[in-house]
Amino acid sequence: MNQFKAWIDRNFKGDPIIWGIVILLSLFSILVVYSATGSLAHKYAGGNTEIYLIKHSMLILVSLLVMWFAHKIPYRKYAMYAKLGVLISIPLLVVTYMFGSNINEANRWITIPVINQAFQPSDLAKLSLIAAIALMLAKRQKNISDFKNTFVPIIIAVGMICGLIAMANFSTAILLLMTCLLIMFIGRVPVKYIGIVLLVGVLGLTVAGFTGQRGGTLISRVEAFFNEEEIPFQAEQSYIAIATGGIGGKGPGNSEQRNSLPHPYSDFIYAIIIEEYGLIGGFSVLFLYLALLYRGMRIVANSNKAFGGLLSAGLSFALVIQALVNMAVAVGLGPITGLPLPLLSMGGTSLVFTGISLGIILSVSRGDHQDESQASNSTIGNRTRLKTA
Repeated sequence: MNQFKAWIDRNFKGDPIIWGIVILLSLFSILVVYSATGSLAHKYAGGNTEIYLIKHSMLILVSLLVMWFAHKIPYRKYAMYAKLGVLISIPLLVVTYMFGSNINEANRWITIPVINQAFQPSDLAKLSLIAAIALMLAKRQKNISDFKNTFVPIIIAVGMICGLIAMANFSTAILLLMTCLLIMFIGRVPVKYIGIVLLVGVLGLTVAGFTGQRGGTLISRVEAFFNEEEIPFQAEQSYIAIATGGIGGKGPGNSEQRNSLPHPYSDFIYAIIIEEYGLIGGFSVLFLYLALLYRGMRIVANSNKAFGGLLSAGLSFALVIQALVNMAVAVGLGPITGLPLPLLSMGGTSLVFTGISLGIILSVSRGDHQDESQASNSTIGNRTRLKTA
């Protein structure tokens, strides 16, 4: 037992609570997705539900492996990767908007040759922009009020990435803008500058959203949300699933709405969770996400480097805000968005980038602990040498 614990300590560093939360959500994801893909399997796989079980389980495994590798890389190296990621993301978003695979009337995906796997460049762009903003703010902490040298580069990066994403995926662009504003607030950017970003961002995203590919869908979803006389079909089926779940739920695999609810394995997986596991399961999932945010912010509070703290804060907010929006849509607190539930929804590269984000958060925690340990060892060594002398 001691050897196993030593092996765990050597290979799985960083915040142990975050490791536990991720593993719990990953295992729960396999159970719920397996149940929710029943109708999909009958439609496209001749009733063979094991196909989706195996595929999703493999993607979960890949995301955990990616998370492990990401947490082994010193977080300071992500500063260099952030710049490269932003430079790659901009042309990728343009190419995807013009020539990408059109699904649900939007060009959001590029199909990777050979493996035939759809890839959303917006996932790379989100991760890169958050890291780049954290880096720019960390480098300019002494001149944080300098409008030209500090604020202008940030607004250009935020404007370009969020604007390009909004052309095909308005909800993702809004969440990314919110995350950037939170990073700026934590990074001590003057409130008047944050207000300028908010105003320009809202105006820019509105123009991009209405002139992009999903302008009509955006308007119809907002109107449907405020229409008290008619409930959209997706929302109605989600409400039925939640209402019939009760306190304890119908039990694993006993969902009835999975056969009528659109995308029960991705956009509306939270409704299936409540239907099968009840309010107990729904609140448990919500608690795990809030615990993830709390642990991520503890890393920020304990971080001794500005870049590490801002990076952990940005990625933690990005993951948890998306989760809260997905859950809010399922219970009727927001218009339908099409955003997946991180770590739980069935997905492809989105799971991989979620794993990278969590690995970076763990890397920040791991790196700061190592710095403290090295500093402590250095202090002890100096004291020993003084005593010896």
